[in-house]
Amino acid sequence: MNGKQKFYMTLAVVQVFLVVVLIFSMNGLVRVVRAQADNFDYYNSPTTAVLAISAALAISISGLAAAHVIRTVGTAAISALSEREEAFGKLVVIVALGEAIAIYGLIIAILLVFQIPSPPA
Repeated sequence: MNGKQKFYMTLAVVQVFLVVVLIFSMNGLVRVVRAQADNFDYYNSPTTAVLAISAALAISISGLAAAHVIRTVGTAAISALSEREEAFGKLVVIVALGEAIAIYGLIIAILLVFQIPSPPA
């Protein structure tokens, strides 16, 4: 695989992972918690643990993927800038697209954290 194929493969894998985590964690697990009895232990439930672990995985894997993309694309961008300085704007946009992966992971993690059940007031 060349660099471009690795870049697109990394983007695809991270986005599929984040969508799967979002769908299965939020919808299925929260529905199970809401169906429990009144004496349900909100803080020690498996649902709370799975949602917290899913949020941690979403942010850590997307951060690692973004770091890999920025390292690869940033190195190529610096090489291209040494040859053509007028391509700076295009190269900044390409590097920023790699950073968007980390932002997607942060958004998914925030959504998952807000779905962690809390006891009724």
